[in-house]
Amino acid sequence: MEERIAGTRRVVATAGVLGGSFLAAIETTVVAAAMPTVADQLGGLSLYSWVFSAYLLTSTVSIPLWGKLSDLYGRRRFYLWSVGLFLVGSALSGAAETMPQLILFRALQGFGAGGLLPLGMSVLADLYTLEERGRMQGLLSGVWGVASIVGPVTGGYITTLFSWRWVFYLNIPFGVATAVAVAASLHDRPAGQRYAVDYAGAALLMMSVTLLILALSRSGLDAGGGQVVWLWPAYLGAVVCGVALVRVERRAAEPMVPVDLLADRMVAAIAGTGLLVGVGMFGAITYVPLFVQEGLGGSAVEAGRALTPLILGWVVTSMITGRAVLRIGYRPLVLSGLVCIAVAFGGLTQVGAESSVWLLRADLSLMGMGLGMTMLSLVLAMQNVVARRHLGVATSFGQFTRSIGGAVGVALLGAVIAAAVQDAGDPVAADMVHGIHRAFWLAAAVSVVAVVPALRIPSGLPFELVHPDHAVAPTGREIPNEV
Repeated sequence: MEERIAGTRRVVATAGVLGGSFLAAIETTVVAAAMPTVADQLGGLSLYSWVFSAYLLTSTVSIPLWGKLSDLYGRRRFYLWSVGLFLVGSALSGAAETMPQLILFRALQGFGAGGLLPLGMSVLADLYTLEERGRMQGLLSGVWGVASIVGPVTGGYITTLFSWRWVFYLNIPFGVATAVAVAASLHDRPAGQRYAVDYAGAALLMMSVTLLILALSRSGLDAGGGQVVWLWPAYLGAVVCGVALVRVERRAAEPMVPVDLLADRMVAAIAGTGLLVGVGMFGAITYVPLFVQEGLGGSAVEAGRALTPLILGWVVTSMITGRAVLRIGYRPLVLSGLVCIAVAFGGLTQVGAESSVWLLRADLSLMGMGLGMTMLSLVLAMQNVVARRHLGVATSFGQFTRSIGGAVGVALLGAVIAAAVQDAGDPVAADMVHGIHRAFWLAAAVSVVAVVPALRIPSGLPFELVHPDHAVAPTGREIPNEV
């Protein structure tokens, strides 16, 4: 019989995972507040965006790798590796003397961060029963929400009172505490069978995604500027690497992206829905502050606070959804969430300089509610319908598709805004509002299209759709000795 231990260790493991997720979530927003000062001191203003792009790129491309390796060799080992890389990247970023150095070290930090959230989700799925997972994933969403709200304020205070370098250095003590909690409370399986790691698949996956994200990010920046010819080789390279990846994965003993898993109807529906939702989610997070400051004439502080209603709506609804999904099922919640998102984007197109601030807040709150219903339901569905041996790679793949959707969304909506502003010749605030309204209409349309894959998610309750591997779950007072 598999050895079990008392619930104290589970509490410690959960605290460690939540701490790691908080670090990964707060990093982008806390750094954003410090970056103007960083650019003043290090120079290299032309490289400003790459401090964020490098982090986003490596954190995205590494997600499937962390998930697969944790399935093969255990969560603990690779969670600690991800924390370690994140902390090394943080320390080096704080010590950077030039902007290129900071970009390089942020890339290393992002590679570590790519494992924190998906592996944390997988650990929670290992530790908790089907009934408890919704509540825990809702709590994880709450941690993300708090981090997103306090990040900009914290970054501003740290930069003002101390130095921008402490934005990175302060990760170290909290990261060490997270690592100690996870190391003390989780145990990997004993060393035994050695697996053939799919290095070729990992390399092709990283190359294809890297080329795609770089091409998309440049498309958003260069739209309408006549400088897009060079992008086509990048798109072509991404397609070629993608085709080669499929061929390699079909022959690999332990594929980085299991083709048979993707052939599952429900997994494909969940991934497709998440991809399209990611377009709107990241589009809103990126362009709503721009809308408030440049289009509506708000201050930088007002722009920074603009997303608070969205985040609060997301957090509260996620916690409710975690419990409601057991009684309602995945599909009704996903569809309801998509309707809320589409209506909210439509509502944002009616917001102008003369509109009440409460109209903007109401639309963003509705969008947050929609994202809370949709995203949490998709995470739980993905975890519960696959075999336990695929839990890590499936959870990672779900987050990966949302990140790819986000990269597409930011580039696509950015291209729409840039084209509208350029057409105006000498743009004013009204032209910016017009361009962003166009982008929001496009995001609303994408949210409606997401209904198509969402309808392919079966309508039964989680207990009826769960994979047999999850049928016999821990009691809730004990956890497996091996996760």
